[in-house]
Amino acid sequence: MIPVTKTFLPPIEEYQKIIKVIWEKNWITNRGDLVNKLEDQIKTKLGIWGVIATANGTLPIQIALKLLARNGEVITTPFSYVATTAAIVWENCTPVFVDIHPEYLTIDETKIEAAITNKTTAILATHVYGNPCNVLEIEKIAAKHNLKVIYDAAHSFGVNYNGQSIFNYGDISTCSFHATKIFHSGEGGAMFCKDFSLGLKMFYSHNFGHSGEEDFVGLGINAKMSELQAAMGLSILPYLDQLIEKRKKLVTAYKEYLLFDHLRDLQIREATEWNYSYYPVIFDTEEDLLRVKTKLNAEEVFPRRYFYPSLESLNYVKSPAMEISHSISRRILCLPLFESLDLEEVRKISDLINLTLKT
Repeated sequence: MIPVTKTFLPPIEEYQKIIKVIWEKNWITNRGDLVNKLEDQIKTKLGIWGVIATANGTLPIQIALKLLARNGEVITTPFSYVATTAAIVWENCTPVFVDIHPEYLTIDETKIEAAITNKTTAILATHVYGNPCNVLEIEKIAAKHNLKVIYDAAHSFGVNYNGQSIFNYGDISTCSFHATKIFHSGEGGAMFCKDFSLGLKMFYSHNFGHSGEEDFVGLGINAKMSELQAAMGLSILPYLDQLIEKRKKLVTAYKEYLLFDHLRDLQIREATEWNYSYYPVIFDTEEDLLRVKTKLNAEEVFPRRYFYPSLESLNYVKSPAMEISHSISRRILCLPLFESLDLEEVRKISDLINLTLKT
């Protein structure tokens, strides 16, 4: 069987060596040595200023919305994982969808201003499959209208744009360290911020509002990463460059083996150093996609319709039709991509797709 993804795990001895300190200190959670060490190593590796590790990748979005969106309207993308929209609604904000760019698949920045009202407080955009939004234009729009910018960068660990980490853009960026991600801590995530005072608010917000053992400075929840999660992250981080390089080779092979007569792949934004976190292909029609998916499944290959459906169709939101997102979501399929996949398997998958589209 070839799944769409497979979690990378380091040699077990490496993980055991790291977690030994947990047994020595009997410190499992509440920001122990390993969480602090992981945050420091991420800062060094990515060249960023502020990072707070969290228990998962959704909590940072919720905290960002709580701090910046103020129960207002949040301009967002319909083409993302459901967590993006769900977090907006969960935090008593109103999602206002803006359609996507047909090639980059990120929010179409040229349509944002038309969606702004006197109730708009923030923009929450997704770097889709690690492909950056047009962050410079979004920054200009936000400054013009006094809006906050939050990026759902769940897929973007290791991505650079214009020579710096993608996490350096926006008021707050968030990331997922879920086991399916290129960098992971089993379950987990992080939030990133360059502003010191906002960073302090984020910090106490993720720890019940604590400013010390007995002092509280504001409202907070429990979003803390455990030491066991941090240990997994510390054991994975040294392999990041190797994992990206392997995925790059696999994506290059897909591009070589696939026939692009009836499908196309993602256009990566210029000035991007991509992390090859996913390999999506877009078919001419949904019927083609379904035929290919059925054929691959019959051969024990399991790609994923990611993202599907377009989020304006969720039953807890109200929105006009998002024609491009709706169309793309019905025709896009993420092909298997993970460290232990080999080139012969890529050729097999590609040949099956090519054959199916010819018939």
